[in-house]
Amino acid sequence: MGGARGSSADAPDSLTEGRSRLQQAQEDVEEVTVIMLDNLNKANERGVKLEDLEDRADELLEKGKAFEKTTNKLKQKKRCENSRMKVISVAVGVVVVAIVIGLIVFGIISSTGGEQ
Repeated sequence: MGGARGSSADAPDSLTEGRSRLQQAQEDVEEVTVIMLDNLNKANERGVKLEDLEDRADELLEKGKAFEKTTNKLKQKKRCENSRMKVISVAVGVVVVAIVIGLIVFGIISSTGGEQ
């Protein structure tokens, strides 16, 4: 019977120890829950930031395409202007050469006509 008494005396201690363990486990669970909620909030914030970055990237892509169209139009316009300037330069050159040849011919005709 002495063993029974010892075991009943141990019962409140083991009950207290069990409650203490249970309380510690609940505190651990509570701590893990707080950490998990914090991680979920951070993941959600990252998701929002990623969506924002994706929207900005799409916007930059659209602006880049518009810029490319504008530069291609400008490039074509400048090519046309350069072609016109080349044609005008050649035409002016031909006119100058024709005038010079005309003056030479007129000078030769005048000098030969004056000798007769």
